[in-house]
Amino acid sequence: MKRLIAASLLVCIAAQAQVQDKALVERARAEGKASFYANITAVEPIMKAFTADTGVKAEYTRISTSKFVATAITEFEAGKLMADVVQAPLPVLELLKEKGVLAAYRSPAAAGYPEWTRKDAHIQLFGIEYVALIYNKERVKKEDVPTRYEDLTLPKWRNQIVMANPANHPTTISWLVGLKENVFKTEAEWRTFLQGLAANRPMFVASFGPTPAPVESGEKLIAISMPKYIVTKAPAPLDWARVSQPMMGTPRAIAVTSKAPHPAAARAFVDYWLSQQSMQVLARDVGEYVLAPGVHPPIDGIQDAKVIPIRELSDDEIQKWGDEFKKIFDVK
Repeated sequence: MKRLIAASLLVCIAAQAQVQDKALVERARAEGKASFYANITAVEPIMKAFTADTGVKAEYTRISTSKFVATAITEFEAGKLMADVVQAPLPVLELLKEKGVLAAYRSPAAAGYPEWTRKDAHIQLFGIEYVALIYNKERVKKEDVPTRYEDLTLPKWRNQIVMANPANHPTTISWLVGLKENVFKTEAEWRTFLQGLAANRPMFVASFGPTPAPVESGEKLIAISMPKYIVTKAPAPLDWARVSQPMMGTPRAIAVTSKAPHPAAARAFVDYWLSQQSMQVLARDVGEYVLAPGVHPPIDGIQDAKVIPIRELSDDEIQKWGDEFKKIFDVK
């Protein structure tokens, strides 16, 4: 009997949620549009689907991570922030929250997400900007594929590695520090790894975006990069090294703005973004690692990987470690 009552209660809650969602969408439709500031790319399919399914126009403005905080805060303080919704790495949204840019909103669409993704009433985590080793599967023999991060220090990788500049690329800096805090048992072992990696004289590029190209072409054999490029660069000969240690990355997050010009549309958009349908698009078409239960990118073996979020580094820490990595890697 108790089970029947509980089941009936769940049905009622679900039905009520659907009514509330419909009412929210009606208000959003009356507002006309939702403006979305984001650093994530290739999201046009979700924008189009949101518009088609709700009748609410979605406007997407791409802002790079390095310019996101300055842009949003400058517009907000001038009373000219047009964004209803903002998406960026977690540290960016936490800075915006401190400045009062974000509103509290707990989306019902996030109910099934891991609890740690929804602890903050203002910010919802939906993915991890995961970092891994990707390689040219036509030029690297199976027996040579790294099984540990330490393998990057082997002499065979000398002049064959490409990575984002460890002196000034925040995510790479955070990833290297993440290895220290989550992978290596001692700082001495970590520093030995750094010295070995530096000794192999990696090619440095400005960000993750340019890392796949030299590997695709065969100019380099392996990159500290993102597995999503296996999807977005297909049919390029790329694969990822299934190392025994966890993959790590910066959490991706989304939030409603506190002075959203279209508050109902903002909440309707966040609900839609966090839905299984949208997360499947991000995973399937963009190769993103998302946190919606049971959704994985179409990358062989990725569903079995352990992917963990790395700790947020302060601006001072980014500067400190960037300066140290500049010396270790002899960045000119």
